[in-house]
Amino acid sequence: MAHNKVRVKVPASTANLGPGFDTLGMALDVYAWIEMGIAEETRIELFGEQMKGIRADKSNLVYEVAQMVFAKAGVSHPELYIGMYSDIPLTRGMGSSASAIVGGLAAANALIGSPFSRDELFQMATALEKHPDNVGASLFGGLVVAFWDGERAEHIRIEPSERLEVLVAIPEFQLSTEKARGVLPRQLSMKDAVFNVGHSSVLVAALCTGNLEMIPRAMKDALHQPYRAALIPGMDTILREATQHGALGAALSGAGPTLLALVDRESPEKAGLERFLLETLGKENIGARTMWLQPDRGGVQVLTGFDESSTLFENIKGEVRA
Repeated sequence: MAHNKVRVKVPASTANLGPGFDTLGMALDVYAWIEMGIAEETRIELFGEQMKGIRADKSNLVYEVAQMVFAKAGVSHPELYIGMYSDIPLTRGMGSSASAIVGGLAAANALIGSPFSRDELFQMATALEKHPDNVGASLFGGLVVAFWDGERAEHIRIEPSERLEVLVAIPEFQLSTEKARGVLPRQLSMKDAVFNVGHSSVLVAALCTGNLEMIPRAMKDALHQPYRAALIPGMDTILREATQHGALGAALSGAGPTLLALVDRESPEKAGLERFLLETLGKENIGARTMWLQPDRGGVQVLTGFDESSTLFENIKGEVRA
């Protein structure tokens, strides 16, 4: 059934988790909300500080994604109302662009009666993002192991362990994905490739079986983190020493600059770990804020029964972190 107006809630995501470069992602319980409706004239409302710098015209990513869905479905809705609010930090390695893509796809699909399956939305999202880890996590929730061969994406979803918690340290500076990818080498040694295949495989097995004790040994990487460390002072120290302060493992979140630690929720060392992250970055004169997060298990949600006469922010203000 088509709708006059729809609203979606889409989780942030962290990609790679160390060795799973462009193949492993996890949804996190910090969210973006998108409202979409057919209008007589396009109007885009952006709510909150996080939306500064986002385009509010037809070059807006969510608008463009929606038009792609409509074109694929053979319908025309050139004029839209779009409302957006996000608690996901922009260009910090927490999947803000992937959440916009997934949210735009899900909202546009719901608006015209959901002609496309989640797998079809996954294929569209991956083709736009060019890798399936962040979009897969935001779409399906939980942990997602995936690949894309340039034509089709495949994924397997893993239910995260109830013991798994995530601490992120979000530096005050932004880091574009293009810059973070620009420092990566064009060629890698067979030794480094085998290192990552082994570590990524064991990490996935540990996550599948709930064997959290294996994570510290499996969450090592030779493909991207050593080359990106120069962009984020303090990162080397955090990746090397976080397990000494109570982390199961530490990694660069996506392309960075956010750093994350996987933590056993029953650990008595949480406060010390949080202090270690902030103090290590502080020694490099980098201001940062921390957030304790849980894996999101539901993925993108199409919300119903909301008050269409109220603004997006009025309807969600009880859920946002601001």
